[in-house]
Amino acid sequence: MASMSSLIPKTQLGETGFLLSSSPALKPIRNPSLSNSNFMRSISFQSGRRTKLAGNRACVKREGSALSVSCKLIEPDGGQLVELLVPDSKRENKKREAMGLPKIKLSRIDLQWVHVLSEGWASPLRGFMRQSEFLQTLHFHSLRLSDGSVVNMSVPIVLAIDDSQKDDIGHASSVSLVDSNYRPIAILNNIEIYKHNKEERIARTWGTTAPGLPYVDEAITNAGNWLIGGDLEVIEPIKYNDGLDQYRLSPSQLRNEFEKRGADAVFAFQLRNPVHNGHALLMTDTRRRLLKMGYKNPILLLHPLGGFTKADDVPLSWRMKQHEKVLEEGVLNPDTTVVAIFPSPMHYAGPTEVQWHAKSRINAGANFYIVGRDPAGMSHPVEKRDLYDADHGKMVLSMAPGLERLNILPFRVAAYDKKQMKMDFFDPSRPQDFLFISGTKMRTLAKNRENPPDGFMCPGGWKILVEYYDSLAPKETGKFREAVPV
Repeated sequence: MASMSSLIPKTQLGETGFLLSSSPALKPIRNPSLSNSNFMRSISFQSGRRTKLAGNRACVKREGSALSVSCKLIEPDGGQLVELLVPDSKRENKKREAMGLPKIKLSRIDLQWVHVLSEGWASPLRGFMRQSEFLQTLHFHSLRLSDGSVVNMSVPIVLAIDDSQKDDIGHASSVSLVDSNYRPIAILNNIEIYKHNKEERIARTWGTTAPGLPYVDEAITNAGNWLIGGDLEVIEPIKYNDGLDQYRLSPSQLRNEFEKRGADAVFAFQLRNPVHNGHALLMTDTRRRLLKMGYKNPILLLHPLGGFTKADDVPLSWRMKQHEKVLEEGVLNPDTTVVAIFPSPMHYAGPTEVQWHAKSRINAGANFYIVGRDPAGMSHPVEKRDLYDADHGKMVLSMAPGLERLNILPFRVAAYDKKQMKMDFFDPSRPQDFLFISGTKMRTLAKNRENPPDGFMCPGGWKILVEYYDSLAPKETGKFREAVPV
């Protein structure tokens, strides 16, 4: 398959996660014969390590002096999707079996991980991690399979239990996982219980043990001192009944949709923010570039994260309303765009977590992944700085073990062009004509019911954002009082 490795520029972005300025830090080694095709064969890093041409070479064929591209969807990690749902015919028996087993009550985030595992997002993982898988993930960000191959796995997918639950389990080899109403959700078989070293887990996942990490506060600090791993059997599909389940497409369903649309390439874009026209420019330009490379029908997977997010992120329901408007108003082409929800919880673990985001999209059929500034990052919870270097996420994706098949897409600098009155690629010859609208400024304008410059976001999408912040406004005034950042 065609490869486009990342150019890895040094970048500065606003809080929207969109590129604002760029200066090359690392130089790609190009094959001169491919210089007009936008292919990059490898990247030379200061360490001397390179990423090789990704994917299936059979997809790229030379016809005279030209390249032709013809590809099927990328294979899942391990060669096949590992879906852990019990067949319909066995569900009633499994429910009865679960009722007779020791029970572990799942938290909201635990249930989201059951969802992730059940649909094969973490393939080839077959359940919550046992100790060997946990240690490989913490120390190597990868799992070695029985055939000697390596797949990426950068965040621990684990289930914590406390001392009393451990005692209740005793010598049982299986346990039942139940929801808040004690309804059986899944059975965990051939279990292994081992120590939950929270400090090591936090330090290796986030690179800090500073207080105030959202996922740590929500899911780890008060969790039990033991972890339980095993093979998962999920009794029924996970449903949320929030009006959004139709968007929660599994990797298998997404692959079917891509094949139905005749996709010969899939490029994924994850975000946890509203889509503005700068994002749309990036996505539409990516498709243009893939067509230029020789693909006939590249399909965009617009894939907002739908699991746990921190309190100040725009909630999923509002984001999905906004995304719907973006398609309704033709900012993105519905015929070449699939909008779906990615069920994973958010860690805000920067370069460590972005590997998980990329790896899971391989399992959904994506062979191209768009990455921007400070992916999966956040502000330092204590100090007045970003927690991670803005460039490291892109660099890590191009070096990470097990991600060699995934093509990381570079993209150009964009900002609001005051002359053209639209989002456009930055022209360094006339910097005075461009306006950089940060995420903070965007949010403040919406809170104050003020409009951004024409062409920054589609009107319907902006209206949804204003309505969301209106719903949070103090009832006595009906309006936030904030100065708009400049």
